[in-house]
Amino acid sequence: MNVAGMTLSDQIGRFARTTPAGIAFRDGPLTLTWHQTDERIDRLASALAAAGLGAGDRAAVMALNSVPHVEAMAAILRVGAICVPVNFRMVAAEVAYVLSDSGATTVLVDDAFTSVVDAAATPDVHAVLTLGAGYEAQLAAAPPTADQPAVADEAPAFIMYTSGTTGRPKGAVLSHRNLVLHAYSNIVTNGVTGDDRVGLSGAPLFHIAGLSGFCINLAVGATTVLTPSGGFDPVAMVDLLERERVSSCFFVPAQWAAIVAVPGLADRDLSALRRCSWGAAPASTTLLRSMIDAFPQADIVSAFGQTECSPVTCLLRGEDAIRKIGSIGRPIVNVEARIVDDDLNDVAPGAVGEIVYRGPLVMSGYWNKPEETAEAFRGGWFHSGDLVRADEDGYLYVVDRKKDMIISGGENIYCAEVENVLAAHPKIAEVALIGVADARYGEAPLAVIAPRDAADPPTADDVEAFCRAHLAAYKRPRDVVIVSSLPRNPSGKVLKTRLRSEYGTTGVVTTPAV
Repeated sequence: MNVAGMTLSDQIGRFARTTPAGIAFRDGPLTLTWHQTDERIDRLASALAAAGLGAGDRAAVMALNSVPHVEAMAAILRVGAICVPVNFRMVAAEVAYVLSDSGATTVLVDDAFTSVVDAAATPDVHAVLTLGAGYEAQLAAAPPTADQPAVADEAPAFIMYTSGTTGRPKGAVLSHRNLVLHAYSNIVTNGVTGDDRVGLSGAPLFHIAGLSGFCINLAVGATTVLTPSGGFDPVAMVDLLERERVSSCFFVPAQWAAIVAVPGLADRDLSALRRCSWGAAPASTTLLRSMIDAFPQADIVSAFGQTECSPVTCLLRGEDAIRKIGSIGRPIVNVEARIVDDDLNDVAPGAVGEIVYRGPLVMSGYWNKPEETAEAFRGGWFHSGDLVRADEDGYLYVVDRKKDMIISGGENIYCAEVENVLAAHPKIAEVALIGVADARYGEAPLAVIAPRDAADPPTADDVEAFCRAHLAAYKRPRDVVIVSSLPRNPSGKVLKTRLRSEYGTTGVVTTPAV
């Protein structure tokens, strides 16, 4: 037991002592108790120490969602090292950047990715351990670990690389205190109780949403059901929710859209489901209404934030899901937030500004990037890059990402507002708005649309007619581009940089005089 503070590894050790026979993880046919899990982590920690991993060292994990993946993260922390989760969709050059930037000395990897790790090997990496076919033999050969090093609460636990939608990923350094307090802050704000016994996250464990969901389950001693990685199968996921009697789950909006469209969903026994959470990307009010109708017995919860904040900063609880539909809620416990202008002055009530944060859930900084860290924390607050407004009750609404806002003829166009309107069009499956060069107004909005029926896509005239009742003329898309699907990163976020690269500079839109 670590005497200096509480780590995620310590959480597992706590339940191994208090409820050793309780179910900690289910992973397909594999079921592990807290005692079994703790013992396995102890052995893996011993193997890591024998391979030379020590306090403060960095160890990377590149694996699909699995029990070995969870055990690898916990074992790294148990020897006092720092865990670096790696996106398994990356190619060798991208993995090499993460390994080099973090200074990782050890890599734990699934069989499916060993060739990528081999190709990405950097001079600092001196040990590669398997999480694949030889994993069980590796555990069996390792003795239980010796006494654990004392780890301070403020010591780094994870380096979480941001999704890199605008450039090279940056490593957000999250401490043990960040993640433990984040878990309890969510529990308090969200009204989680001992009845929340089975938790599931549709996010990969290399993503902060997957990690944080796992941390919340640890804090209350709930069973974690691990979901398959790779292609998302909504029918199989509904089967899993029903079979495992899941009480709380998280999916990104694109996944929820697929789930609510599963044929015969109303006939499934999902009565155990008490909380349906979403986040990591915007959700339209059309989708939220579909979720409310599909799961009348469950709270529909919006979780908003970002990697640098562990990640959730705001929650909209289920009791407000209808009354405040479209809102991200209010800041959770242990998060202080302001809405400010470019000079860090508070904006007037109801006005749009950037939301900035401070508090114990916010990262200490970006790994080895002092200039980027200083810029992110200018004025003593962490700058999120999210533009929001508050209503008369203090509930927040996301207007746009600051970098995505379009300025057309001096008017601000908030992409999220237009996308929300277009998401209700019967011919539109998904949409992203970007700014393109305009000879008259500087920029003009262009809608990139994935149609519901490829044989019958909406035209620019269809879009204009649909928007006329809901949007001012300057906000309406000047043209449309039809695509089969929107490009997304593994977090579910639309890659607008790619859309701008492909469609934003192909020509100049000429807006007629009005």
